[in-house]
Amino acid sequence: MNPVKNLNKTLAHLKGLSALFLLCCCMSVQAQRVGLGGAKPTAAPAANLGIDPANPKEYTIAEVTVSGTQFLDPNSMISISGLKPGDKIRIPGPAVTSSIKKMMDFGTLDDVEIMATKIEGEKVWLNIHIKERPRLYKVSFSGIRKGERETLNDKVKLIKGRVITPTIIKNTQLVIKKYYQDKGFYNTKVKVLQIPDSTRGQATLNFGITKGKKVKIQKINIEGNTAISDKTLKRKMKGTKQRRIGRLFNPSKYIPKKYDEDKEKLIAYYRKNGYRDATIEFDTIRNGDETISIDMKIDEGRKYYYRDITWSGNYLYTSAYLSERLGVKKGDVYNPEELDKKINGIPGSDVSSIYMDDGYLYFHIDPTEKAVEGDSIDVELRMFEGKQATINRILLNGNTKTSDRVVLRELFTLPGQKFSKTEIINTQRQLSQMGYFDPEKIQINPIPNQQDGTVDIEYTVEEKPSDQIELSGGWGGYIGFVGTLGLVFNNFSIKNIPNRETWRPLPSGDGQKLSLRFQANGKQYQTYSLSFSEPWLGGKKPINFGVSFQRTVYRMTDLSSYYGYNTSGGGGRVSYRGGYYNNGITLSLGRRLKEPDRNLVMTHSLSYQRYRLDSLDIFRIGYSKGVSNNISFNTTISRNTLSDFQFPRSGSNISLSATFTPPYSVFRKKDFTDKTDTYRWVEYHKWMFDASYYATIAGKLVLSTRAHMGFLGAYGDKVGYSPFGRFILGGSGLAGQGTFSLADQDIIGLRGYQDQKVGPLAANGYPASGGGIVYNKYVMELRYPVSLNPQATIFVLGFAEGGNNWGSYSEFNPFDLKRSAGVGARIFMPAFGLLGIDWGYGFDKIQGSTTRSGPQFHFTIGQQIR
Repeated sequence: MNPVKNLNKTLAHLKGLSALFLLCCCMSVQAQRVGLGGAKPTAAPAANLGIDPANPKEYTIAEVTVSGTQFLDPNSMISISGLKPGDKIRIPGPAVTSSIKKMMDFGTLDDVEIMATKIEGEKVWLNIHIKERPRLYKVSFSGIRKGERETLNDKVKLIKGRVITPTIIKNTQLVIKKYYQDKGFYNTKVKVLQIPDSTRGQATLNFGITKGKKVKIQKINIEGNTAISDKTLKRKMKGTKQRRIGRLFNPSKYIPKKYDEDKEKLIAYYRKNGYRDATIEFDTIRNGDETISIDMKIDEGRKYYYRDITWSGNYLYTSAYLSERLGVKKGDVYNPEELDKKINGIPGSDVSSIYMDDGYLYFHIDPTEKAVEGDSIDVELRMFEGKQATINRILLNGNTKTSDRVVLRELFTLPGQKFSKTEIINTQRQLSQMGYFDPEKIQINPIPNQQDGTVDIEYTVEEKPSDQIELSGGWGGYIGFVGTLGLVFNNFSIKNIPNRETWRPLPSGDGQKLSLRFQANGKQYQTYSLSFSEPWLGGKKPINFGVSFQRTVYRMTDLSSYYGYNTSGGGGRVSYRGGYYNNGITLSLGRRLKEPDRNLVMTHSLSYQRYRLDSLDIFRIGYSKGVSNNISFNTTISRNTLSDFQFPRSGSNISLSATFTPPYSVFRKKDFTDKTDTYRWVEYHKWMFDASYYATIAGKLVLSTRAHMGFLGAYGDKVGYSPFGRFILGGSGLAGQGTFSLADQDIIGLRGYQDQKVGPLAANGYPASGGGIVYNKYVMELRYPVSLNPQATIFVLGFAEGGNNWGSYSEFNPFDLKRSAGVGARIFMPAFGLLGIDWGYGFDKIQGSTTRSGPQFHFTIGQQIR
């Protein structure tokens, strides 16, 4: 062994030093600086220098050099060591040990040696020889599948070229273990193999992973609870479930993170029920081979109640008024969480809204336990009212596609107004309803300026794709396969047509809507529609202007001519027995009302439809040839407070509409001689009511209830109930599947029953007289989101619904419903809109059937209104 190293080890042992100190000298050889790839200088015995370990001597450093570097800068190493020419140093002494410690603490070195290469009188030449830690060349994983390796690469995020330290290795092991523990692999083991490449000073880290089997929870034992049962407590532990037969949706995997969260939920539940002092005294995990058991002991403490609730610091409102608004009384169970909600958590109904809706932005309340005696607690609500704040500026971020003015005109918080908490909540809902931004990413940040009593409000949004392409096909019953191509541009801009930079793929950013749709199977069936709407006509008020054009062509095929049933040699050539043609235009004008509720919208529309029947009795009433004209005026009043367009979690949407045609028969004195004369001018009045309500009942689970009804009326007995504008009920409610919607019919879905088969039917099984004149339908759904990503919003649902359709008011019975229940799923993709599939079971018989409807599958495209 090198005698100098032996000497240093002896010195380190004698002096109690924690690092190695080597002294070398060369009597006749000049000291050299060893650079990259250079050789380590030759050391001479310390005795040649006359160094006596027992008698340290002070030297002046003449020169400091560095050897052994590959990536590090030698000058930087000298600077870190703290040794520089001109300094005095005692050899042996603590200065060298301190220098070694500083360099090792730098974290990039594996070993440090400090050597004296020459001594002349009181001068000493030093060389610092270092060994660098290897740098990362590559990370690899073994023992797992390829897909898992790609996921772990994203998780560990180790950068190539980074110095490999024990801390990095340990932290990476912990990240890998946590990743698998969160998936239920509690006993995951991770071994590290470092594969060096000495020629480049790099190394590959290989993490060998042994996942083992998923660890299940065999048993959860809870002790000490008397007020709340084991069953209730275990139900509150959403992510920690013990194993039992039939558990599908809440697996019994043991995940430490979820277990820690569930323990906090248990204590929160206790405190919500008045057990202010409840704690988990201890909990242990008993580990088996593939299962664990959890033992937990709870100290519930006593149950507390409110005694006296007092107010301080309130000048604007009396304590009696604030107590009435708070709604907490003496003797109520002590519940700090509920108290905080009543102070700050219910916009428009909590205590803070009284102040913050009147501009008192700096208002706050500090609930303080004033006294605790027995099971009673006195609470003092200490408040600071502050001053009123006026909105100074509105800051808008993130709208890369939608123009600023389109967003700003939808805000309920405007510069110069007093700050209002409720209006900020309303603005957030309004931005969600626009459909241009991700509802989960809308952020609102008030920025107070206490010096001048103003507040800036910053809105941050994230654009989401809103344009849709509908490309689908379906079986149209008698007419066969029908293809559909639809384009919807929800953020269109006429003004930006000359500006090519706004074309994505068409000019966008002004909130206008342009929709084009084409549906056909060739010459037999074709329908075209084009619509445009401007939500802010003139740009100053929320007046919605819309115009739409539509054309439908339907020809009844003569199958005998196609297949040659009654012709000689004529098979394969299509001829038609009759046709239906419809051209129409609709103009609409709507306005958002201010009174009595700003969520109210009133819309008026004027429509003209021209129908031509050519030897085709679509109503099955003997009217097969002629032209009918329909001029109708519609008024709709609606109120929409839904929290979101695609997956509402709260709010309601109510709509009442009335449609009128002129009462032509009242002014015509002569009797109608034939059907052509009777229906030359279509007349009816129609009333429609639709209501939907959404509420979150637990976690992400949402309850949706809906009610729909429609009534078709006549102006007198001279014409009776018109075959136009009737109701067709059953199936998916999707126009374009089965028999198509014609003659202003309203197609309404009823899952669990065949398309358009509920209600009055003709002998051939199709709607008689064009459909029913009165219908109602009730729906209840439980919805749960699988993904709320705006690129693919997915949710599953369970439903129960009932409805019916009647051909006369004498038969109308709102409680005579065709009932069904089932499950379904919806997926919204920006490119294709909303797609749905349902399985429903019909419990009742329809007209003309002797058996219940039974199971039915339904496929839907687009947002179904009814």
